[in-house]
Amino acid sequence: MRGPLAPPQVPLAVSRADTFDSLVDDSAERLRRRLPQLDGVEFLVREVPVLRDASQDGAVPLGGIVRAARGRRARIVVYRRPVELRSRNRDECAQLVHEVVVEQAAELLGLAPESVDPQYGQD
Repeated sequence: MRGPLAPPQVPLAVSRADTFDSLVDDSAERLRRRLPQLDGVEFLVREVPVLRDASQDGAVPLGGIVRAARGRRARIVVYRRPVELRSRNRDECAQLVHEVVVEQAAELLGLAPESVDPQYGQD
């Protein structure tokens, strides 16, 4: 028998990358409802950071920001593989994704993470 194992509408057919993308989208939407200044910000997922994104101490970042420039909107980037490697299950991954999105949004806006999301760091 050839063909897909499950029809596209069944969760089995959703890839890990698609699931991760939806976690970032959900987190971004939660923050946009609280902070209208994030409406013009793009939220992106990349597999891994490029070498220039690594910190001086060799730590691999979980996310990053790209500030707005002429003709380009500000961006918040979440790196999928580093986040997944630090998560044991889907719930932990969802929590870490939200923390990364909150931290990057706070840095972009010049705010404390707790003012971006009052529940930040409470889990």
